[in-house]
Amino acid sequence: MKPNRVIVTLLVLALAATLLLPFVNMAPNRLVSGEPYSFWAALTGGQLALAGGLLALVALMAVYWHRWPGMFGHVALVACLLLLLLVVYAAGNFAARNLEDAAPAVRVSLSSAFWVQVFCLCLMMIDVLQRMTRSVFTQVFFALFAFAALVLLFLSGALDQLSIMREYANRREAFAGALGEHMMLVFSALGPALVIGVPLGLLGLRRLRLRSSLFSTLNVFQTIPSIALFGLLVAPLSSLGEAVPLFRELGVRGIGSTPAIIALVLYALLPIARNTYAGFAQVPPAAIEAAQGMGMTPRQILWRVEVPLALPVLLSGLRIVVVQSIGLAVVAALIGAGGLGTFVFNGLGQYAIDLVLLGAIPTIILAVLADCLLQLLVSLSRRKGAT
Repeated sequence: MKPNRVIVTLLVLALAATLLLPFVNMAPNRLVSGEPYSFWAALTGGQLALAGGLLALVALMAVYWHRWPGMFGHVALVACLLLLLLVVYAAGNFAARNLEDAAPAVRVSLSSAFWVQVFCLCLMMIDVLQRMTRSVFTQVFFALFAFAALVLLFLSGALDQLSIMREYANRREAFAGALGEHMMLVFSALGPALVIGVPLGLLGLRRLRLRSSLFSTLNVFQTIPSIALFGLLVAPLSSLGEAVPLFRELGVRGIGSTPAIIALVLYALLPIARNTYAGFAQVPPAAIEAAQGMGMTPRQILWRVEVPLALPVLLSGLRIVVVQSIGLAVVAALIGAGGLGTFVFNGLGQYAIDLVLLGAIPTIILAVLADCLLQLLVSLSRRKGAT
């Protein structure tokens, strides 16, 4: 008998967290830890019975995986998704039941067992998907379907009494503005990074003597901590804005979005340049020779032969850059650039964990969605390049 060891291991980890760690905390206000409640104490009898049934089903599928991997994989996938939705719903339902007659300041926060359970269930679904199919389309479709199911659960109002949702309700307009600022930082850095990074990658491909020094220089930017790089840009940009009135009118100053965008561009140059180099370097010489034999000009060869064949690798570099920039943009809040990092650092300053999560969780969701969509584009480009 050959069970699915990954799922078995994750099940053991989730069960250990369920037994040993608190599932939710109920506190008199947002600044204190409050009283912890275990998974067993937080759920109703019906919810516990359903959770136990789904958990037993997943365990059964994992143990007898070798018999019918296809059928058992589908069952395990559905059971994991239902269990994930049940865990999230149960936390919100506990808050709704216990805060109905409580004071307005009382809060119910998600605790460590909840996050471990969610993490393990997500890893289980990823493992099952990878074992069942190599199709990126199927994997991305299921990821988007699971995300849509969670969004519907949020929109239903079942989670409104959780502390993190109260933080969101109190800052709804500020959250929308911060999300827009975050995306603006990422997309504002993406354009200049592509304009600079792609020619640098081609330069490294065409000029062998410059290749080593070029990539070594770009690698230096990756070794500088993000906070340090943001800080290093403050003084020179502030002086430049004061010395040149035109730059000052354009918004160039030591704090704000300008140093944040410059730093994000510098961090993005190495992945873009290296993937550009790798993408064009792996184009088969025979394909170029065939295009030359057909009478194509160098420009036609570039756009009709080299770019389509190198596009999957180029998009892979773009995927790295987008996910990296979404994460790094959080730190930009330290220099007044705004974005979701504002909630993270405000929460740290106030010791309000749910306010930290209000900035951190959307950042993670944005990164995962961007990764899924760009992974889909990479798969599409490979199919197009193959044809």
